[in-house]
Amino acid sequence: MYEAFNWAHGVYVGAIMASERAAAQYVKQGEVRRDPMAMPPFCGYNMADYFDHWLRMGVRMHKPPHVFHVNWFRQDKDGKYLWPGYSENPRVLEWILARCNNEVDAQKTAIGWVPKPGDLPMEGLDLPEKDLKKLLEVKKEDWMEDEKNIGAFLDIFGPRIPLELRAQHEGLLRRLDVLG
Repeated sequence: MYEAFNWAHGVYVGAIMASERAAAQYVKQGEVRRDPMAMPPFCGYNMADYFDHWLRMGVRMHKPPHVFHVNWFRQDKDGKYLWPGYSENPRVLEWILARCNNEVDAQKTAIGWVPKPGDLPMEGLDLPEKDLKKLLEVKKEDWMEDEKNIGAFLDIFGPRIPLELRAQHEGLLRRLDVLG
């Protein structure tokens, strides 16, 4: 779970959104596909133009909303889900609302603002500390591997991809490089 740095970064986060394909999709199960803003099946025009529309909307808004990304299905090396499940999702939503109301701080990472462990409402939840740490961890090697896929995805749109999305991608690479 993380918060985008700003509106343009949020559009980038939405544009690079990915998910694993399900068995019902008649493809290799577990294969990752880019599903920008979950809109490709419903967008009747070039997705690069769709991204550009949202970037322009951000410029027009007096106070653009916060943008968040949550992966409810993050797994450990053994394939066990780290987050306990749906009934516990409101805990993350509480943190999101608290961020929107400037009630909690966050830790700046290469990918965005991540919750500080003490700011997530964890009372009564039996979640091992090591799992929470993994949930909030930003691993350079994971993101560098994914970056290849992200770059190839952006290349699909050729010159129509907004320059701001390219700049956001380059910013991600620079921030990851700093992680060492």
